[in-house]
Amino acid sequence: MILPFSDSQPPLTPDGDEARRWAQQELQNPAYAAARPTPLDRAARAVQDFLARLFDAQPDARWGLWIALAVGVIVVVLIVAAIFIWGRPRAVPRSARPATELFGDTETRTAGQLRKAAAAAAASGSWDAAIILRFRAVARGLSERDIVHPAPGATVHAFARAAARAFPASSADLDAAAAAFDDVRYLRRPGGPEAYGRVAHTDDALQAAEPRAATELVG
Repeated sequence: MILPFSDSQPPLTPDGDEARRWAQQELQNPAYAAARPTPLDRAARAVQDFLARLFDAQPDARWGLWIALAVGVIVVVLIVAAIFIWGRPRAVPRSARPATELFGDTETRTAGQLRKAAAAAAASGSWDAAIILRFRAVARGLSERDIVHPAPGATVHAFARAAARAFPASSADLDAAAAAFDDVRYLRRPGGPEAYGRVAHTDDALQAAEPRAATELVG
């Protein structure tokens, strides 16, 4: 606060109480309030000072160990908190595959789902559908096991030959199952429980057997 005075009179010299009053009036000026740091400014300054001291310091081996330990504890706490909040990440099931063309139709079901659908069709006497579904379960099952992967457009007999190289003991059964599929799918011959039984037997045998050959892509 500036006190007016002229050359004709000496400047005033206030006593203690008067000086305190003048100082309080001066500090009430809005310019001082605008320049005063906010709580956010003080917090940011404290964080900045802490980081500066942390990275500018030259800790000895003991302090370096404690800092590394503290960082490790913080990371573990953050991971545990993330798991508690969002839950454990769930692995994508290996059997869950995108929609693919499988012997003439787009198929999204797993081998297990195809087997259930085939059993339901057989129970209702729909032998043609049961045979088709069970043979597709054979192909999907070997694909899920990374043994034989039928490519789009592959024929059932090409698949049967590739599967026979992995399972030589089931070569004849695979050929008979492929023939049963062809009969009901393309030749329009009616299927029956005997043909379905051959396909189901082949599927069961392959599930229990270990392959001899490596992964193969059937084109």
